[in-house]
Amino acid sequence: MNTHIISNDVLSLSVIDTIIKTNRKLKLSDQSAKQILDCRNFLDKKIKQQESPIYGINTGFGSLYNKSIPKNELENLQTNLVMSHACGVGEQVPKQIVKIMLLLKIQSVSYGHSGVQLETVERLIYFFNNNILPVVYQQGSLGASGDLAPLAHLSLPLLGMGEVHYNGKIISGEELYKQIDLQPIVLQSKEGLALLNGTQFMSSFAVWSALKAQHLSKMANLVSVMSLEAYDGRIEAFNPSIHKVRAHKGQVETAAFVTETLQASEIISQHKEHVQDPYSFRCIPQVHGASADTINYVTSVFAKEINSVTDNPTIFPDEDLIISGGNFHGQPLAITMDFLAIALAELGNISERRIYQLISGKRGLPSYLVKNPGLNSGFMIAQYSAASIVSQSKQLCMPASVDSIESSQGQEDHVSMGANAATKLYRVVKNLEKVIAIELFTAAQALEFRRPLKSSIKIEKLFTDFRKEISFIENDIIMYEKINDAVSFIRDYEI
Repeated sequence: MNTHIISNDVLSLSVIDTIIKTNRKLKLSDQSAKQILDCRNFLDKKIKQQESPIYGINTGFGSLYNKSIPKNELENLQTNLVMSHACGVGEQVPKQIVKIMLLLKIQSVSYGHSGVQLETVERLIYFFNNNILPVVYQQGSLGASGDLAPLAHLSLPLLGMGEVHYNGKIISGEELYKQIDLQPIVLQSKEGLALLNGTQFMSSFAVWSALKAQHLSKMANLVSVMSLEAYDGRIEAFNPSIHKVRAHKGQVETAAFVTETLQASEIISQHKEHVQDPYSFRCIPQVHGASADTINYVTSVFAKEINSVTDNPTIFPDEDLIISGGNFHGQPLAITMDFLAIALAELGNISERRIYQLISGKRGLPSYLVKNPGLNSGFMIAQYSAASIVSQSKQLCMPASVDSIESSQGQEDHVSMGANAATKLYRVVKNLEKVIAIELFTAAQALEFRRPLKSSIKIEKLFTDFRKEISFIENDIIMYEKINDAVSFIRDYEI
């Protein structure tokens, strides 16, 4: 079945990955449709019966919470909200992440606590199913009242405004409706706030980054084992007895992976002249393991977030309550995304150190891994590139979550800056992909100098698969093309 049913069932990151990769369509369950309708009917009845202010429904927003809005202006209030909050700037959000934003917004409003029209949710699903992806910008959110600016850009096309990616082009929302022969949505009370409040910008970057991190963590382990072999490293540091007495889960599992991967390797079992290895090899379990534990932790936080209601105010029809709270505040995400960025930057940091060791002319390897160094510079500048990337990632690891700038005339006096944590994390993930690619490029070159000895079955398979894309470097060539090919290999390789 190529359809995912939106329901109250837990939405996992792995399911999101499958939905996006297999281009699954979305459909509301009967239960979710009923929840949406019941909540909307409750809200409409409440507005008719209640004269007192209800934040964001018959009042202004932020510091304008004390401005009452007449009933005949409630629809204009919501439309004005979407238009005025569309203040995004900077680079566009990648389309794949925008598609995750649509999915997560649909999921969040489907629980029946947001007060949206069923028609609005169905239109979001129509956009998702037909790859109509709003143009959203990376800068503009403080990650506190939800991701206001980016979610406004996500919502504009519902109203026939803004821009979308559709059929390979960027077109206006107005042009979109001419092409799809539908009418724009007319927002009712509370709907603009439900669409703009929420953490879906941050959450979508978090989900994308966590999925990439899971893959890159595995690739970092596998590539590091090839580097260990190419460097003629020792196996003793991976003995399970060492790791049992420190017992961090990631450390134990990483050490076990290394020993299992090197089963029947001729290189690891040969006599070694040296008695120990540099930390970048010897401490692979401790460093990679710590990052793996971090990935597991932050993924659990992200999973809670994407199954939550994060707009405001929150409506509880069964309890006859409309509560103005703070579920839109991005602090849980901001802190964990900063944490994940650090963990991934460290995988890149230690990877670059292994690259440096491999090109240093030690343990029988030629300087810069070419047969005629001097005439050839070989992998000299590939290491420079890795070092530059790693340094940038370190700079990006200054935590965004420790910053806050007061906004909305003091009403929003503490913000998470989670959107900045999200976009920084995105760049760290992309950087790590490049560094691991350069390490694999380097390790495969170095491994050639250990022939005729063979590594293990798993490492030789990785080597053979890589060599189908990138050949041995005999003499100097233009290197960036090969590095780009290595990045593509790392991105797509299935372990």
